[in-house]
Amino acid sequence: MHTIDIVSDVSCPWCIIGYRALKAALDELTLNEDVTIHWRPFELNPTMPPEGQDRAEHIQQKYGLSPAQTQANRQTLIERGESVGYQFNFPDTGRIYNTFDAHRLLHWAAEHSLQTELKLALFDLYFQQAGDPSKHAALLACVDAVGLPVTEAQRVLDSDQYVDQVRSDQALSQQQGISAVPAFIFDNKYLVSGGQPKEAFVEMLQTLQQAV
Repeated sequence: MHTIDIVSDVSCPWCIIGYRALKAALDELTLNEDVTIHWRPFELNPTMPPEGQDRAEHIQQKYGLSPAQTQANRQTLIERGESVGYQFNFPDTGRIYNTFDAHRLLHWAAEHSLQTELKLALFDLYFQQAGDPSKHAALLACVDAVGLPVTEAQRVLDSDQYVDQVRSDQALSQQQGISAVPAFIFDNKYLVSGGQPKEAFVEMLQTLQQAV
């Protein structure tokens, strides 16, 4: 059995692109039953206030991109998403949100063996439904949609449960030199960075098989 740790944020478009490419590689090599996937937290915007920020304003401030450059990047993401079977919906008035509570729930969901299912629902919330992953009601709707216990999730959100665990996981990634996402760590030995195409993951998975 191989392990794949995926360091990512639920508001990172390249993270869902990279995951879909990885999943295609696993399907092609029929290795889904031979790997365990664990999602590790990464906050693209850890100081984002609760009300969030206009996406265009945020991108201009953080990256210095013009509206034309932003639109070109958005089109690239849409095309890459389509290449892996994922449909992005980028509203003109989109916002960037704080995602820390989403990461706390993902840590909790791992204990119920439904972490990947919740992660994918959170991607869809943000990228397809233009939802707010900082709102507890939106998070609980995702919890319910994947069959996790809503009342238990509510207790997690109403407390400081898993705060230390999320911070510890983030610190681990920093110690490993991970400063951008997605980052895919195979068997705690090999790193694939970015939203790579399926072929890159096929090559890595074949390397793992040969090393057995």
